[in-house]
Amino acid sequence: MAKIKKASKKEIEEIKTLFLEHYPDSVTELTYRNLYELLISVMLSAQCTDKRVNIITPALFNAYPNPVSLANADLNEVKSYINTCSFFNNKAKNLIKMAQSVVENYGDEIPLERDELVKLAGVGQKTANVVMIEYTGANLMAVDTHVYRVAHRLGLSDAKTAVKCEEELSKKFKTDLHLLHQAMVLFGRYKCKAIKPECEGCFMEAHCKTTQTFKV
Repeated sequence: MAKIKKASKKEIEEIKTLFLEHYPDSVTELTYRNLYELLISVMLSAQCTDKRVNIITPALFNAYPNPVSLANADLNEVKSYINTCSFFNNKAKNLIKMAQSVVENYGDEIPLERDELVKLAGVGQKTANVVMIEYTGANLMAVDTHVYRVAHRLGLSDAKTAVKCEEELSKKFKTDLHLLHQAMVLFGRYKCKAIKPECEGCFMEAHCKTTQTFKV
């Protein structure tokens, strides 16, 4: 595989400007009403589409409207609500463990600090960042498969891991990371797709370094 040319400082600023112009008010496509529902939705969205998560969650939230009810839930019943979601067995276990930890350690309230969120079962750095980005507008970057692919195609990163890619994007963009994260997600999901990207007429065409696919 040929080494991809890295974007220059000038290009990085141009790319940043273009993303903010095309996605000025970008937010998650997950449907939620509060922090508890957002956290669960983001946890379920790992290796699963937002569309599928939005189909699953209404019945799940109706059955378990708060951390206390979920903490006391029957594992098989939780599985029955999310069994059309990828890795539902592990996710069901983590949802219950997460809720139990919230009840035991945080007074039934989801902690709104990244360092505390990552202590919860099933909540890694990316999930915590996404929650903070969406709920508080925190100046953080989160890297999913779409952001990773877009970052490589635009020469913004040559990192081999999502965590390293996150570090590189944060360092290069510096500000408006919450908006840029969601802009890159939407751009990767609907335009710069893994298979058959819509390259013709793309607003990033001048900055694209490759048409190769990248997975994380």
